[in-house]
Amino acid sequence: MASAFDYAPAPESRSIVDIAPSYGLFVDGEFTDAADGKVFKTVSPSSEEVLAEVARAGAEDVDRAVKAARKAFETWSALPGAERAKYLFRIARIIQERSRELAVLETLDNGKPIKETRDADLPLVAAHFFYYAGWADKLDHAGFGANPRPLGVAGQVIPWNFPLLMLAWKIAPALATGNTVVLKPAETTPLSALFFADICRQAGLPNGVVNILPGYGDTGSALVAHPDVDKVAFTGSTAVGKAIARQIAGTRKKVTLELGGKGANIVFDDAPIDQAVEGIVNGIFFNQGQVCCAGSRLLVQESIQDELLDSLKRRLSTLRLGDPLDKNTDIGAINSEEQLARITTLVEAGEAEGAERWSPACELPTSGYWFAPTLFTGVTQAHTIARDEIFGPVLSVLTFRTPDEAVAKANNSQYGLSAGIWTEKGSRILAVANKLRAGVVWANTFNKFDPTSPFGGYKESGFGREGGRHGLEAYLDV
Repeated sequence: MASAFDYAPAPESRSIVDIAPSYGLFVDGEFTDAADGKVFKTVSPSSEEVLAEVARAGAEDVDRAVKAARKAFETWSALPGAERAKYLFRIARIIQERSRELAVLETLDNGKPIKETRDADLPLVAAHFFYYAGWADKLDHAGFGANPRPLGVAGQVIPWNFPLLMLAWKIAPALATGNTVVLKPAETTPLSALFFADICRQAGLPNGVVNILPGYGDTGSALVAHPDVDKVAFTGSTAVGKAIARQIAGTRKKVTLELGGKGANIVFDDAPIDQAVEGIVNGIFFNQGQVCCAGSRLLVQESIQDELLDSLKRRLSTLRLGDPLDKNTDIGAINSEEQLARITTLVEAGEAEGAERWSPACELPTSGYWFAPTLFTGVTQAHTIARDEIFGPVLSVLTFRTPDEAVAKANNSQYGLSAGIWTEKGSRILAVANKLRAGVVWANTFNKFDPTSPFGGYKESGFGREGGRHGLEAYLDV
């Protein structure tokens, strides 16, 4: 179906962000080269253009950064909470002041649409720093006993799907509670973390409190294994999360793991169809489905399946895929060639196993990494696409007849990160939500985040909570 009118291009200007040809590691308040001189290139997923060359941290650099963080911990942890709060407030305000620049940078390096980085990511990044700044002088009243103490040096490893937001989720509570940080951003999206290092300098943060080490998996592994790291925080794949759990077993290190998901979005027969369709689209096509809590399994009550799918297909036909810097773009680029290959392999498995694939008419750009929004019908719980996390714009549609069947199918997963419920009955929302093994359950909405709300999973989706008062506990010796 053709849209009623066409959208003229509305590109955001790249000129607001000045990307240097090369970047170093950020250790002890200074940008430095890697000890072995290694570098890697970061590319823009929408065009495959090289954005910058970035220093690649090795074991020697990890040791240097941890030593800097340990030294800074003595004075940082001794500061009154109100003094630490001033730095966090300052960082939050600078992020707000530079939010347009950071949104363009994130879109260039990650591939997601500018309207998402501008309207979702950056406001939430600032909100997390504001929120945890408010906690810094109130830790005695957080419910963890009187005078709770920080742990020490936090080693933090973040993914590429929300680079700056995941940084905020990790760094804000760590600093508020008096810890110091060594953070490794994802190798495909290091730039916003390096810009954040500049924000730390702009805010006058003492040297060594935050250290940023771009690199690959070996960098993260060296950081996790370092004997002087007291706390490990990881967001990423379940496979890597399991490796980290094995690596730190038998040590004194505290750990939080926020891993994969296969969220169920449950639509009952009394749900408002148009509202539910918007929630389904937001649940699986936001950030091209590269979201750990994506609603990648649609469970629809059998009696409304045809009506819902007709409406959903009409809506998908209006989504605009293309230049992520265009303010009208709904679907941006897949983050990397490697991720695109994984999505393609799993989708081909879905077709081979007999599920019916559908995508709207969609012209893909000739350069960059792209995948059309896709849905599968005729899916059973035995299908690979119903079990494995695809981490792409791919929706598997299953049906149910009774609430008990919906719950059983929703819980039939090794994951347990998120779920959605669509119904007009509040009693049904409460009854079903109480039975779902998911860390976050949304009612008549999806993918809504707030710094005051805890986030985390069950089963292979990890353990520990980030956000809210609960997010403080992981960084306190309690």
